Amino acid sequence: MASKKNPRNANGHARRKVVAWLRAQRRGCWICEAFGRDPTIDYSLPAGDPMSFECDEKVPVSRGGSPIDPRNVDAAHRRCNQWRSDKSVDEVLAIARGSHGVGRAPVLRSRDWLA
Repeated sequence: MASKKNPRNANGHARRKVVAWLRAQRRGCWICEAFGRDPTIDYSLPAGDPMSFECDEKVPVSRGGSPIDPRNVDAAHRRCNQWRSDKSVDEVLAIARGSHGVGRAPVLRSRDWLA
C-alpha cells in the first residue's frame, strides 16, 4: 500500500517560509471577519490553543489548493479553521450571510475542545 504524502510537508522549507510570511503580517481571522466577529488573533498563544494563529488555505489542499502559494493562504483562528474544514470560501461566505440554510458558525466553548 502506497502512503499518501501530506502536501504541506512535501516542501517543508517553502511551507515554513509562507507561514512565517503570513504570521509577520499579523492579520486578523478572515472567517471571524466574514461573520462580523472580532477577528483579532493573539499571535502569542501556543499552537493548539483554539484562538491561536493558523495558516488557512483559501482553496483547501483537499480541493487542489497549494499550501505554499502566498495568494492561497490567509490567517485564521485554529477553531475557525477546524470549523471551516474543506468548505470553499464561497460556502463560508454564504453561511455568514445566512443564505446557506445552515445558520451561523457554531461558537465553540472550552468544553468542546476537551477530548
